Amino acid sequence: MHLKYGPAVIEGVTKDSALIVRVKKMLITEATKYQEVQIVETYDFGRALVLDGYIQSTEDDEFMYHETLVHPAMVAHPNPRKVLIVGGGEGATLREVLKHRTVEKAVMVDIDGELIELAKKHLDFMHQGAFSDPRARVVIGDGYEFVMNSEPGQFDVVILDLTDPYGPEISKKLYSKEFYAGVKKLLREGGIMVTQAGNSYFYPNTYDYVLQNIQANFSVVREYWYWIPSFSYACNFITGSDSVDPASLSEGEVDRIINERGLKNKLYSGAHHVSLFKSKVLRSRFASA
Repeated sequence: MHLKYGPAVIEGVTKDSALIVRVKKMLITEATKYQEVQIVETYDFGRALVLDGYIQSTEDDEFMYHETLVHPAMVAHPNPRKVLIVGGGEGATLREVLKHRTVEKAVMVDIDGELIELAKKHLDFMHQGAFSDPRARVVIGDGYEFVMNSEPGQFDVVILDLTDPYGPEISKKLYSKEFYAGVKKLLREGGIMVTQAGNSYFYPNTYDYVLQNIQANFSVVREYWYWIPSFSYACNFITGSDSVDPASLSEGEVDRIINERGLKNKLYSGAHHVSLFKSKVLRSRFASA
C-alpha cells in the first residue's frame, strides 16, 4: 500500500482502528464556545466539516447521509407540515426537509451559533440557501432544553441530526430515555421521530442503549443503516412513532410521494427506501465498546 504523508484528519473509528483522510488545504480552524471546528479541503471527499476531530459532512458524500436521515421519516408521514430539527449545523438536514412541498415551518435548534455562521460562509454547497428560506426558523440554543421546555403537540416530524452518542459530551444527553420522552411530547398525533445512532457494528452497547431508550417511549420502532464513505462505517438510524411505520411503505408508494412533493434527490428513491428496512442491523462479535 502506498500512502503519501502530509496534513491529514486522523479520526478514531474505534479505540483500535482509525480513518486517515489526507488534507489538501486547511481552510478554517476555530474553537467555538462548544467545540473545535475545522473546514478542510480533502483529496478524496472535497470540502469537509470536522468537529472535535470527527468528520461530520463532506462535499462528495453528504447527500448519502442527509437524504437517508431525513426522507424515510418525512415520506412515511402523510402530511408533514411542521418539522423540528435538533443539530444539523451545516444546514443540509434543513435543506432536505424544505424539499417537501408540504412543509410550512421547519425549526432548527443548534447550540453552536458560531458554527452556523461558519457554515453559512463556507459550506454554501451544503445548505444551498436553506437558512434564508422563509419557512425556516433557526434557534441558537440547547436542543435538550428546547425539547424539554416547549409546548407539547407542535410538530409532525422531529429529526435529530447529532454528533455520535459515543462522541463529544455535547450531545450525549440527547440520546437519553428522558429526552426521547420529551420528543414524544412534542409530536402531534401520528407523528414520527428519527435519529442518527452512530454505528451498531463497532459500538453495539452504546447503540443498544439508544435503541432501548427509543423503544421505551415508542411502540413502532424501526432500525436501518447506510454506508457513508467518509465515515468509514455504516451509519445507523432509528425511527420512533406510535402509529407511523416507514417499513410498511412499498417502493411504488414512496416513488408516488416523492413525485407529489417534488423531491429531487441524488440517492433516495422508492427502491432505496425499501432496501433500507430489509437489511439486518449488525454487531461485531469482537467489539467491546
